[in-house]
Amino acid sequence: MNEVSLSLAETTIKMLGDRWKVQIIESLMDGTKRFGELKKDLGNITQKVLTSNLRMLEENGILKRHVYAQIPPRVDYTLTNLGYNLKPVIDSMVAWAVEYRGSLVQEFNDMKEKGKAKIENKINKIRENIQVKG
Repeated sequence: MNEVSLSLAETTIKMLGDRWKVQIIESLMDGTKRFGELKKDLGNITQKVLTSNLRMLEENGILKRHVYAQIPPRVDYTLTNLGYNLKPVIDSMVAWAVEYRGSLVQEFNDMKEKGKAKIENKINKIRENIQVKG
């Protein structure tokens, strides 16, 4: 990987480097949503954090904000084409995470089996010692 590729990868990581941005983008993949709908989709995000992340994503051209001139004010958020183009990136990240978690689970299970075998060997040695003495 050359320096240009690395700096481009870093740009993507910086853009998506926080959990809320990715979740906001994933939520908007379904289509336009209002602030309250996004907050509900995301669960325990605070209003301040959601507002901050929405502003950053808008500034970076990932989503657009549409304010309707009505009372009470209505604001919709929609992904731009650039935002929708992140779908394969996020899908790849999810696929990698699934594979990574699977390898961790396998590694844990392997360690557990090795530990179990060691304990069984020790138990068998103790039993042999008891039989020899008894």
